Amino acid sequence: MTNDTTSDLNPKICTLEEFAKLADYSLRDSLNADPEAHKNGNDHRPRQVYSGHYVPVTPTLLPNAEYIAHSTAFFEELGLDDKLAKTPGFQSVFSGDLSKAPTPMSKLGWATGYALSIYGTEYTQQCPFRTGNGYGDGRAMSIFEGIFKGKRWEMQLKGGGRTPYCRGADGRAVLRSSVREFLAQEAMHALGIPSSRSLSLFVSKSECVDRPWYYEGSQSNDPEVMVSNPVAISTRVAPSFIRVGQLELFARRARNNAHVDALKELEMIVLHLIDREYQEEIDPALGFSDKLLKLAQLFRERLSSLVANWIRVGYCQGNLNGDNCPAGGYTLDYGPFGFCEIFDPAFQPWTGGGRHFSFLNQPLAAQQNFSMFCKSLEPLLQSEPTVHKALLQIRDEFSHVMQQKIEAMWASKLGLKDYDSALVLDLLKLMVSTRADFNMFFRELSHVPKEISALTSSFYQKPTPEQLEQWQQWLDQWRTAINANEQHVSVSQAMKQVNPKYTWREWLIVPAYQQAEQGNYALIKELQEVLNNPYQEQSQEMEDKYYRLRPEEFYRMGGVSHYSCSS
Repeated sequence: MTNDTTSDLNPKICTLEEFAKLADYSLRDSLNADPEAHKNGNDHRPRQVYSGHYVPVTPTLLPNAEYIAHSTAFFEELGLDDKLAKTPGFQSVFSGDLSKAPTPMSKLGWATGYALSIYGTEYTQQCPFRTGNGYGDGRAMSIFEGIFKGKRWEMQLKGGGRTPYCRGADGRAVLRSSVREFLAQEAMHALGIPSSRSLSLFVSKSECVDRPWYYEGSQSNDPEVMVSNPVAISTRVAPSFIRVGQLELFARRARNNAHVDALKELEMIVLHLIDREYQEEIDPALGFSDKLLKLAQLFRERLSSLVANWIRVGYCQGNLNGDNCPAGGYTLDYGPFGFCEIFDPAFQPWTGGGRHFSFLNQPLAAQQNFSMFCKSLEPLLQSEPTVHKALLQIRDEFSHVMQQKIEAMWASKLGLKDYDSALVLDLLKLMVSTRADFNMFFRELSHVPKEISALTSSFYQKPTPEQLEQWQQWLDQWRTAINANEQHVSVSQAMKQVNPKYTWREWLIVPAYQQAEQGNYALIKELQEVLNNPYQEQSQEMEDKYYRLRPEEFYRMGGVSHYSCSS
């Protein structure tokens, strides 16, 4: 009876007109537009953007758009009725046509600029103007910001067409990458890791673009052929899309006195970040400099926790540059990402990523981004040397905080009360030697077996008698460390909450987007169900299909074990 009453008091949103009433455009209301922008949003050619926090721009609609999927779990969180996703108004807006957006929803979207830093080094040469003024959202644009159930969310079309930051590209995302991002964002959320979220996914039935890709079965490192791909638009959602790279952009302008309001615009974007991402944690009564110190501490906490959680589930971002690192401390930009299957500390899914962005190097990459974050705050503290020194101390303590998070993560995966360095290092060496599947091994270990034979099903390489003996010795030591004879049940339950059973396996995702290109979306929906319940036991049919080792033929296959960042 109570549930029915609650439902009546808070009915779900069923129409785009009801949806539009939740609009609240804080970014556009509180920050500066590019003064050289076209007022009507017809700003689709690459050009330099010298100032302002955003560029008003209209999306480019998908011709002959077809609905593929929406996230029922996220719709529920937002208070949206599933029927909304099938309404003509919703489908029109979220496939890129804002012309009929109901009031007070804006008919203009917006794109933002940011700077590029790679592993703590500032770059401008990839910018077509060699100035850095061309970096930004080249094919992503926000189209809505509103408050749902008391929480602010920003909605962004990925693949919504060209913006001034497109650097000559077509502004489109292909179906392959759109399916991956749509599924991955919700899968990451289900794993309990902060992430941008997926709202909806549409594909054009008539527009295609060419992208480099691999011949079927190829083991080439680099793509070998141009392939025609259907274009798609996925809508990703986050509390904000402010990245470390955005702060870097305004800090560079402030340091270079690029224009008279450069320092002021840096201050504005930092305050807006606090308002959007840290409002509940930073006391508004604090002085500005104290707010900056608190901001740095909080972001350090979020970023270090995020990266430790990535490693917990085997996730590798692949390209953790400053422009791919949200200042709110969540996962964003599911382009060259992958999940480690055969355990390899240097696992790197992206052919252009190198070892510095590889699996177990992610804490170091995060540290570089945090240093750039702190560097971006420094121009605001020029007249306060004491506060500046405190900021640098917060920066320098990142590695210590990160190490604590990593140690706590390994302890939780192993059911230990305290981190045991020798036990963990010995384990990782053994996992490498027998090519253990990262997530399957830890899930099987969560059953707290007595004999190593219970774990060998997670090995890609048959262990030698000597290796079996080493494994059994390790297993006996671990069981003693967790007091397995008395704590078996409680340890097993705790471990199963941090060691997922169902995680991303690229070779099982490929058929989903291949079938989608033929108009069959059933596998996408099946994967939504499986990946949205990663810690739970599922049917025997789903276990047989999704909980198994990667077949050998996929081990070095281009587009499966590795891929270029072409999307």
